[in-house]
Amino acid sequence: MSILQAIILGIIQGLTEFIPISSTAHLTLAGKLMGLVNPNQPEEWTAFIAVIQLGTLIAVIVYFAQDIIQITKGFVTANLAKLTNKPVSADEEHWALLGWLIFIGTIPVGVVGLLARHWIEGKLTKNLWVIAGSMLGLAVILTIAEMVGRRRRDMTQLTVMDAVIVGVAQVFALIPGSSRSGTTITGGLFAGLERESAARFSFLLSIPAVGASGLLELHEAMHSVHAGVVELAISTAASFVVGYFSIAFMLRYLQKHSTYLFIGYRLGLGIVILALLFSGKASAY
Repeated sequence: MSILQAIILGIIQGLTEFIPISSTAHLTLAGKLMGLVNPNQPEEWTAFIAVIQLGTLIAVIVYFAQDIIQITKGFVTANLAKLTNKPVSADEEHWALLGWLIFIGTIPVGVVGLLARHWIEGKLTKNLWVIAGSMLGLAVILTIAEMVGRRRRDMTQLTVMDAVIVGVAQVFALIPGSSRSGTTITGGLFAGLERESAARFSFLLSIPAVGASGLLELHEAMHSVHAGVVELAISTAASFVVGYFSIAFMLRYLQKHSTYLFIGYRLGLGIVILALLFSGKASAY
């Protein structure tokens, strides 16, 4: 892997991680075009993707630093107060609840991710037929969510059921092409959250899941796709910078717009991939 390739892949990761168009699909397509994806060792590419996602993870942490501090402080303070029968303020209660909801929402993907790790790292998840199907499938489901979602509640009104719904939706992000932000935002819309609130909770929910995945795959990535420490660091740094601005864009965009733009993009790319596969101009692996 060259420095230029590392930068390009980092930019792709940063651009697509927080927009519901699937970072894994775009990285895999780019990797195939660059000749970096070894079909006989697909776990290496999975590891590489997981590590450069740490850049976008850092972007989330930096962007939501104040929220994370408040969640941590409220979680510790409120739970200690309850153990000692001391009064808890409404503000502390809110932040503590948000901490619990992130924990609850992470359980499904954590359990399934560990149980299905070998499947996730295998050839099937790099298959362009799977990616195309996921691109089209989530586009349809997200369209339904836009049509039926009530979008009446914000972050201050999150419930345990919301965390369960969005957490279960996050499990489907393990299928390449589905998009982690796409599945979780879709889950949030079905739960009745406003678009921006669905995205905000989605991004906060990504912290434990992406962090655990990236650290777990770090050792494997050091030996993957001929990427050395320098290339991994550059790609991760690029994903951080671009990812930070992608978060800001997405939250502002969803304040006034729907996700139909991204739905259209998913449909278009899914159809293009299928056309290439049917014509024989692209191979599944």
